[in-house]
Amino acid sequence: MKVATWNVNGIRARAAQVRELIARERPDILCLQELKAGPAQVPEELTALDEYWGFWHGARAYSGVALLVRRDQRPELPGFGHPSFDAETRIVTVDLAGDLPPVTVGSVYVPNGGKDFPAKLAFLQAMARYAAEAHAAGRRLILVGDLNVTRTDADVHEKERDPRAIGQRPEERALLDAILAAGLVDLGRALDPDNDRLFTWWAPWRSHRQKNIGWRLDYVLASEGLVRGASRCVVLADHGTSDHAPVVATLGDAA
Repeated sequence: MKVATWNVNGIRARAAQVRELIARERPDILCLQELKAGPAQVPEELTALDEYWGFWHGARAYSGVALLVRRDQRPELPGFGHPSFDAETRIVTVDLAGDLPPVTVGSVYVPNGGKDFPAKLAFLQAMARYAAEAHAAGRRLILVGDLNVTRTDADVHEKERDPRAIGQRPEERALLDAILAAGLVDLGRALDPDNDRLFTWWAPWRSHRQKNIGWRLDYVLASEGLVRGASRCVVLADHGTSDHAPVVATLGDAA
């Protein structure tokens, strides 16, 4: 199963680049974040894709997430939805019927926390509970997207490190660790443990992207059984004009 995720920072500005990503990678599942558009505002070239089922979960000019699932892999409309802790259209999930044990994939856009840090912590706490409950029920998870947290200092360029900065604070990192402790693996770090330049977001000034002075904010988190067969999790730093890069992973199908 190939899963791609991208914070597009505005779907209307990046529609053609999403199509280019699909052509380049042909993912089985594509997760998008920060749509900044309601479903009716999404360009038709994306809502009318013949090869994908789509679920667009957004509000006008703010947040928003989407999931696209290949029809040749899932010929019947899969079960889309969103958990009860969803706030501000920030998470959408799909249940992949027919997989045993069952698999749920989630496209997640965690609040930045700059305007309401407690709300960000509450969202992360709810994610940890959600992951723990899913695994207790025998369900496998793939949670991907912009989590707006750097896991460790290795996920921030040394010029950008500041323990007081939102995205690097100890309490939010502890909650990301709690999500992982609920039965998930950080695939990017598992496959590339020593890479201290594995960034997915760059501030849009002073040529930070060209110099790779960035932060790792976008993740593929998957249940351990799926990770055992994984072969790839890469950052496509050359793709698109969003301030985030897509992340593409190839997972296995171990029990």
